[in-house]
Amino acid sequence: MPSRIGPVHVAITKREYKGKVYCSYLLRRTYREAGKVKHETLGNISHLPASVIDLIMRALKGEVFFSADESFSIERSLPHGHVLAVLGTLTRLGLDKILDEKQGRNKTLVMGMLVARILEPCSKLATARGLGEETLSTTLGDLLGIKSAQVEELYKALDWLLGRQARIEAALAERHFTEGSLVLYDVTSTYFEGRKCPLAKLGHNRDGKKGKFQIVFGILCTQEGCPVAVEVFEGNTSDPKTLAPQIEKIRSRFGLSHVVVVGDRGMITQARIREELKGEGLDWITALRAPAIRQLVKSGSLQLSLLDQRDMAEITDPAYPGERLIVCKNPLLADERARKREDLLRSTQRELDAIVAATVRPSRSLKGRERIMRRVDRALDKFKMRKHFRVRIEEQLFSYERDHEGITRESALDGFYVVRTSVASETLSPEDAVRAYKGLSTAERAFRTLKSIDLGVRPIYHRLADRVKAHVFLCMLSYHVEWHMKKALAPMLFEDDRKPEGEALRGSVVSPARRSPGALAKAQKRQTEDGLPTHSFRSMLSDLATLTRNTVRLKAADNTFTVSATPTLMQRKAFDLLAVSLQV
Repeated sequence: MPSRIGPVHVAITKREYKGKVYCSYLLRRTYREAGKVKHETLGNISHLPASVIDLIMRALKGEVFFSADESFSIERSLPHGHVLAVLGTLTRLGLDKILDEKQGRNKTLVMGMLVARILEPCSKLATARGLGEETLSTTLGDLLGIKSAQVEELYKALDWLLGRQARIEAALAERHFTEGSLVLYDVTSTYFEGRKCPLAKLGHNRDGKKGKFQIVFGILCTQEGCPVAVEVFEGNTSDPKTLAPQIEKIRSRFGLSHVVVVGDRGMITQARIREELKGEGLDWITALRAPAIRQLVKSGSLQLSLLDQRDMAEITDPAYPGERLIVCKNPLLADERARKREDLLRSTQRELDAIVAATVRPSRSLKGRERIMRRVDRALDKFKMRKHFRVRIEEQLFSYERDHEGITRESALDGFYVVRTSVASETLSPEDAVRAYKGLSTAERAFRTLKSIDLGVRPIYHRLADRVKAHVFLCMLSYHVEWHMKKALAPMLFEDDRKPEGEALRGSVVSPARRSPGALAKAQKRQTEDGLPTHSFRSMLSDLATLTRNTVRLKAADNTFTVSATPTLMQRKAFDLLAVSLQV
């Protein structure tokens, strides 16, 4: 009998046969017999999978194993990737340093509100709850070191942010504007919930919310559409009246002596040019309104036959001394205007026909010149077609007819528009002037993003004027970050990341913009060039949110640690494009 039995172990033996090495895994035990160490083979486990063999070897060495349920539990799993992407971009842009060089509670809370506005726009109360340690909805509060947040603290941080608006905008302008830059400016309005704020007034409502109070705000953008500054006005402020404060901001706050202001025809009017732009020595690019174009035709400065063989021509007129007028003709625009005019004419006729029927019905007919006139005025103003109809109103009679001569005169200018600029031809070619004016569409895209698509600036519930201003400024800063994210992620989004190729296919700057072949392929196949799914910005954030950070508790040791999910190939590429590290 063996005098002493040793532990069981796995012995690995190797042998070579015909140039190939074979490994055997033998389950053995050792023992002593007559003073000699001997080995007993209990079995051959070479046929088992390598993972099982490894598990047996580790168990025989003393490791203790538990089932997943017995060894650890995941206490919490929070969306993490989208927070890391947005917060990382904010930091990469240096916006945290622009807010304040020093760390502080107000700065941290503002950064939290900026990121939260991009991730999921919501009320300040919901934002405060999402940042609290016990009510975290993402890892945002933890990454920023916010253990808890109250709504009153967020309001205080908004007040702090508003006090730094001038300095922050000046820092952004220093990055994005230089002497001679094109500065795009446009305004919009957004409706307001309540009637207590002094900024909330009744005005031209662009949101279709009749009877709602509103505010007006204007944004200064780069030529590419990156927002740099914003200003809030009372809701009944007309567009042209918002221009003077922007000129003062450009000259005094930004320290720029000469830029080219680009604004639409309703913004940069003759009065604004005469009283504000010329007085400050600034150049401008805008367009003429329809009556001014008709006057050019009437004076002979614009001969429509000039554009029979081409779509753009430069002219001059004594009424615009020292300025260049660039006439453009777009056939597609002409067709669209004709179609829209006919639709409005028909809609107006249906309203007028109802009035005619009311005056001749056998019972309770519409009578009285004043009563009929009020109904007719409402019908003509509803679709703004008064100029195209001739009406006859009597005590018990109403009739109308189209003004065919006026319609013909107006339709002759369908598709024509005239870009007006003070910039010399040596500095700006006609094509670049038209391109700059059409670039206002990027500012309009900023408004769409701010108001509804992503950032939800509306509706506004704040009551104090400064809080409303701070809210709009916060949304603009969020869009500044989002704009840079979209630009970086363009190869993975439905965005056109090869615009110069589309521009080359366009042929003329007057023609409608064309997407590049690469962008069309992405949209059609819904895949990027490397086979990854094409995303919208919103769906990209949703995908990144699946990269979670998990709090794991070890039951045996009764302690916790955090571990992040393994990023997918698509998530890794997104972070590479954003130049943001996956490591916190």
